[in-house]
Amino acid sequence: MLSLHLFAMLHRLGQGNDEAAYLSQELVDTFTADMEKVLREIGVGDLSIPEKMRGLAASSAALLQSYAAGFATSDEALAATIAETLPLDGDAAMTAAQSLAPYLREVVRKLEAQQIYRLVAGKVKFHQISETSE
Repeated sequence: MLSLHLFAMLHRLGQGNDEAAYLSQELVDTFTADMEKVLREIGVGDLSIPEKMRGLAASSAALLQSYAAGFATSDEALAATIAETLPLDGDAAMTAAQSLAPYLREVVRKLEAQQIYRLVAGKVKFHQISETSE
């Protein structure tokens, strides 16, 4: 879910001005720093951190690019991309992804409706999933 929301924010910020580009970079930097902190907390040694971080950065970039490619096409392609990233097997992954793909499109649509200056100010409103949505 974190990567889906990161993609949605970066997608929206990519449509903005220089301030949005700065915020986009800050978001990526914060995400990277958080991943490094998690590695340290799970006991990865200091000497291994740079190598692990390079691997995580590459896999995160590839993941975001695959979301972008799927997003640019159809819900089916986006769902297939999301399913590949879920820690579920076959049908369960696809079932979950078929719900997440339209959710992601709605998150992006809601973010696109918000003015960049509000996002830069930290006044982001994400799409809410209602208890009745399926």
